[in-house]
Amino acid sequence: QLPLVESGGGLVQPGGSLRLSCAASGLSLDYYNIGWFRQAPGKEREGVGCISNGGRIKNYADSVTGRFTMSRDNAKNTAYLEMNFLKPEDTAVYYCAGTPYNRGTGCKRDEMDVWGQGTQVTVSS
Repeated sequence: QLPLVESGGGLVQPGGSLRLSCAASGLSLDYYNIGWFRQAPGKEREGVGCISNGGRIKNYADSVTGRFTMSRDNAKNTAYLEMNFLKPEDTAVYYCAGTPYNRGTGCKRDEMDVWGQGTQVTVSS
């Protein structure tokens, strides 16, 4: 079983909302900073945001600031990505990934230790 499993993706109309979940299995999520990434067809995987292990520090990509919100419930070993005012250009496979909080590297893509399998988000009318 993968250490991280995303869910909540789907098809939504422009302007709509989705909430993605990232459930951890076999690891304690509170040890990890969680990064959210996305990859559209033909494009590189890009960072969407990063939430610190305690949830106090959050950083977002400019393209999603004000529309997406990250949160986490370490007691439930789950992180979340709330996506509002979705646009067609948000269409991608969304991934969550974890890196140990004490590594000090934030959520750099190449520094993430564990990944989920991804969940498809399609924004279309």
